[in-house]
Amino acid sequence: MTGTDKKQTSAVSPTPPILEAAVRAKKASRELARLSHENRVKALTAMADAIDAAAKDILKANALDIASMDKQEPTPEHDVLKKRLALNESKILDITRSIREVSKLPDPIGQTLMSRELDSDLILHKVACPIGLVAVIFESRPDALPQILSLCLKSGNGALLKGGREAEQTNNQIFACIQKSLVQNDINPEVFALTHKREDIETLLGAKGTVDLIIPRGSNALVSHIMSNTQIPVLGHAAGICHIYVDKEADLHKALRICIDAKTSYPAACNAVETILVHENAAARFLPALLQSFENMRVESRCDEKCKQLVRSIDLGMVKDATADDFGTEFSNLIVAIKIVDSIDAAIQHINDNSSNHTDAIVTEDNSAAERFFELVDSAGVYLNASTRFADGFRYGFGAEVGISNGKLHPRGPVGLDGLTTYKYRLIGKGHIVADYSGANARQFTHKDL
Repeated sequence: MTGTDKKQTSAVSPTPPILEAAVRAKKASRELARLSHENRVKALTAMADAIDAAAKDILKANALDIASMDKQEPTPEHDVLKKRLALNESKILDITRSIREVSKLPDPIGQTLMSRELDSDLILHKVACPIGLVAVIFESRPDALPQILSLCLKSGNGALLKGGREAEQTNNQIFACIQKSLVQNDINPEVFALTHKREDIETLLGAKGTVDLIIPRGSNALVSHIMSNTQIPVLGHAAGICHIYVDKEADLHKALRICIDAKTSYPAACNAVETILVHENAAARFLPALLQSFENMRVESRCDEKCKQLVRSIDLGMVKDATADDFGTEFSNLIVAIKIVDSIDAAIQHINDNSSNHTDAIVTEDNSAAERFFELVDSAGVYLNASTRFADGFRYGFGAEVGISNGKLHPRGPVGLDGLTTYKYRLIGKGHIVADYSGANARQFTHKDL
């Protein structure tokens, strides 16, 4: 046999560790789905207790992450990422409160969503079940990790989390608490896995058949990249460009409080307002007070020409000229774009043209204007006389959220337990066959809801 006749051997590429972890998590998720609701609740309680007990260690790790970030070459996103990264005692309390709220929610698994008799002794049931294995790719926000895993545990889903390097030490501390709570309750800890390797993202995006759903939480660039580079279903939104429209019939005291809250309470959040539209009949009475309040709070107001003309006599150093791009930008900082409009229809048109379909609000005492806004604004959340900052799973009573979806298919808006479940159709018969329902003497379906 010549050398060319010999069998050629080729090196087999090793399976990436994250893919091995995915396979193990998928297998463990099937065990979790069969676990009793009582046991899942016990594990959630243990999770909250473990994070409470480790609060000092978590905050120390967070301080190290922040110090490490401050040593890096600053980027345009530095301040936003730092705000999202930072934890304090209040945030730790919010984390554990959220987990306990999730534990109190009804069991989402095994709920019968529909029962229908197709024929005598042929019964169809639509039953809620877990999705399977969820991959969550997130940046900066370590508080997202326990929110996501508490919802996955409650809903019986396995999870792979890819966190940002900037939060690695904080994430590891929190994840250790969660793993401890699983082991204490005889749950396979392989059901959840955590990585911070950037190269693992591409592996996860190509893991169709193992990963059932991808949830990105981060910058527009990250979310857009994920949506464009995977065949796995993606739940998420690329931007949070939220609007408040102050109508001519607005209570201006309410409007001032709402606008200040929506911009300044947490400007890095995706539900913070980025553009404020003001009806021209309310502008002269409202904008001087709003811009002065923003000036005092160090908010940069990027105003259109009409708006600037109204406040020329006031010394406001934080008022700048708005560009066309400002009205389609998620600033995620103490910056807001402001524009005067001549009608509610102009406001609605502006919102639909520039919104990311996240959350948009109207401030008015005119019920017909509010109803028009509700009907015509094409966003996941439309509010009347309330801050856009209410767009949050915990505030909606979901306990927590795995993310926010701006799409039009279920789920939409803040995504809680219902967004992590799907359903199966269970059909129970007694030897029924389709052939009996066709032909001249076909049996008839009863289609009776039970």
